[in-house]
Amino acid sequence: MDVEVLKKLYAAGEKYFPAANLSRAKLIGAYLPGINLWGANLSGANLARAKLWGADLSRANLAQANLTRANLSGVKLNEANLRGAKLNNTKLYGADLSGAYYDESTRFSRGFDPISRNMRKL
Repeated sequence: MDVEVLKKLYAAGEKYFPAANLSRAKLIGAYLPGINLWGANLSGANLARAKLWGADLSRANLAQANLTRANLSGVKLNEANLRGAKLNNTKLYGADLSGAYYDESTRFSRGFDPISRNMRKL
């Protein structure tokens, strides 16, 4: 899916984009609260400073994605692939990370404990 098409549809009121292919998409600073990207491919996407509070990213592939300084408050990230993702200074207040995958290369904010958030290390 093309990023501009996604933004246009979202602006028109559409929020449901399950399994969308947004691999390597440039969504820096995107304003997409409440968007449903369940099972979407966002591998390698740049979501730095994106506003995604209340979104559904369950089972999304966010491997190698840049989520630095993004607002993911209240976001569903159940079983999401966060291997190699950059989550430095990312707001994760109230986010559901149950079963989300991470690895040694995943970068979290200082003091963030993935075990206490029921994440799984691969």
